[in-house]
Amino acid sequence: MSKPLLVMKFGGTSVGSPERIETAARLIAQSAASHSVVVILSAMSKVTDLLLDTLNLAEQGQLEDVEANLVSLRQRHKEACAVLLPSDAQEVANERIDQIVDDFGRIARGMLMLGEKPPRSVDEAVPTGEKLSVLLCTALLRSRGVAAEAIHGTDLIVTDDQFGDGSPIMEATAEKTRARLQPLLDSDQVPIVTGFNGATHDGLPTTLGRGGSDFSASILAAVLDAEELWIWTDVDGILSADPRVVSGTRILAEVTYNEAAELAYNGAKVLHPRTLAPLVEKQIPVWIKNSFRPEAPGTRIVSRIVDGHGVRAITSLGKVALISIEAVGTSMSGVQLMARALESAARAHVEVLLLTRSSFRMKFCMLVRLEDVDTVMESLRTELALELAHGYVHPIDVDHSVGLLAAVGEGMKGTTGLAGKVFTALSEKKVNIIAIAQGSSEITIAIVVKQDALEEAVRALHSACGLGEV
Repeated sequence: MSKPLLVMKFGGTSVGSPERIETAARLIAQSAASHSVVVILSAMSKVTDLLLDTLNLAEQGQLEDVEANLVSLRQRHKEACAVLLPSDAQEVANERIDQIVDDFGRIARGMLMLGEKPPRSVDEAVPTGEKLSVLLCTALLRSRGVAAEAIHGTDLIVTDDQFGDGSPIMEATAEKTRARLQPLLDSDQVPIVTGFNGATHDGLPTTLGRGGSDFSASILAAVLDAEELWIWTDVDGILSADPRVVSGTRILAEVTYNEAAELAYNGAKVLHPRTLAPLVEKQIPVWIKNSFRPEAPGTRIVSRIVDGHGVRAITSLGKVALISIEAVGTSMSGVQLMARALESAARAHVEVLLLTRSSFRMKFCMLVRLEDVDTVMESLRTELALELAHGYVHPIDVDHSVGLLAAVGEGMKGTTGLAGKVFTALSEKKVNIIAIAQGSSEITIAIVVKQDALEEAVRALHSACGLGEV
């Protein structure tokens, strides 16, 4: 009888040091005793930042800094190798580390010569960190007698050609993944897969964008019909609020796919919303677990829960900006103006976090992340250049001093007096509401407030909704 399939993903902090890789390997070996296991790894913590910094330095022509970063990258992983592996396994692992770092260095030096970063080359270079962590973890498992094999994500996940933010082509991915991994699983081997990356039909390397390693895990779990997906991170589970802001938060034992997606969308550090999409149709449960405290129960993400009611969690996002666009008089249709602005954001691949519109004045505002402001503003000014030049549209206003606050819970639907409770709690703390949005699904009430009042607003709602420890 075949063993149930478990997909396990370890984030950057969970493989961030030799000690953490040691723990990850132990957890993998324990699970492999009772399950068929597929593992997806992120890069060691801070390594992807180092890689991106190196590519930026190469674009700027900073040769010495590029070379220094390459030395640091090589040294960190060789030091980990020395700690993790027995002496007879270190030589082969170090040779492979040299090959991987040399490949990255070749790409970086090519960018230095060009003075630019072609997106295709960036997508080829950035998963270097995942290749290195997979190398170390696979070698460690083998040294402990666990049959493991390193697998590159480009051999499994087929995507479109949107470099930097690829989307999976699920049918082709399922075919490649089953052909590559099923023979390993049938022979009780553990595939250790690089997260965050895939390749086009033509074999060009791509990356999966924000939350890419988690997305890799959910894609593979879906196409392999896994029993469960475990996401190993550095928190005990999904909390009722950010514990750095609110004292007395509690772990949510269960949340729905919709709640998890809304929490992530509005700032909580859980799975990116699109990570959940491949799992929903097949109803594959997801566990958020703490690799630093494996004994902690964690949070289970499922399609529905029986006892959910009212607000389940409060989340917030600080690094945002509110962009306001207003037509002059009735010279333009407000709906057409809003449609063109949203199309501009879509072309710039910018995620709009919140959208509100005045019913009388031809004015609306949209909330975006600070990192996306320059990109979306350039796109908006290009799209509305004629209207701005001739005074049909007021100059676009950007407010950088705001934050996003959200109350999330499927049980909010039909809860009498909830909106009044929210507004009263904020009013009592003298928090001014700048904008508010609530979809027809009633899973989320999203509110824009001033940045300097954001934490006070989170604490006020957490208390008013009775979300503290019980």
